Amino acid sequence: MSPPRPAYPIASVDRALRLLLLVQQRQRVRLSEVSEALGVAPSTAHRLLAMLVFHELVRQEDRHAYVPGPALSSIARATIGESDLRLLAGPIVRRLADATDETVHLTVLEGRMVRYLDGAESTRALRMAARTGRTVPAHYVASGKALLAALPWSQVERMLAGVRLEAMTERSVTDLDALARQLQRVRRLGHASFRGESEPGAASIAMTVRDAAGRVVAAINVAAPAIRLDRARQDVLLGELREAVASLEGALAARSAGHLRPGA
Repeated sequence: MSPPRPAYPIASVDRALRLLLLVQQRQRVRLSEVSEALGVAPSTAHRLLAMLVFHELVRQEDRHAYVPGPALSSIARATIGESDLRLLAGPIVRRLADATDETVHLTVLEGRMVRYLDGAESTRALRMAARTGRTVPAHYVASGKALLAALPWSQVERMLAGVRLEAMTERSVTDLDALARQLQRVRRLGHASFRGESEPGAASIAMTVRDAAGRVVAAINVAAPAIRLDRARQDVLLGELREAVASLEGALAARSAGHLRPGA
């Protein structure tokens, strides 16, 4: 049963929230659709959309079409809750670590940093250590590049404005133009990778995880010594990583639909 309508509703707030729900449900709306759905003039619909675009809750795709904006990812993650995300992802992260016998992490983006929410270490003597609880600059690591690539480049530029991209190794990206090219490649391939950019001899591959509404809420990465991650093995690991991401996205969708409770 829906909650009762407030006794003193604020029309402008009501319209903005209805518009946000409309964009979330349809994933792509046109100005004419917004005008019709809200029962307002096109000029009013345009002003409402412009305000949501300003706050990055909605992104203008072309002259008349609008899609969910990057700020909704933060809201989605807050709604899911990090503890819920860890509970849903934990078994999947550990299964992937067992299947690959490499170190696996679940990460989220916090500003220009990546935070490692959970991890499972390889059992091999030569392995990458789990980084659970640590934060690192996003542009140094594969999971960070995957998460940055999901944002509009204009937002990444604002995020890194005035920030010196320091080098951790001789392979680290220290130039915004080079980073932009790398993120374009990530979008094209559907995954991110690095070799020795944050630590000599380290390599990693990563993919983003989307919630039921299609918003990026996290990334999963597989990290290994570069000597073990040649092209042939990377292709194999990408297949296993893709299956893990699909499993977590399925769990998030089930939870959203009310079919799965964390810890159940």
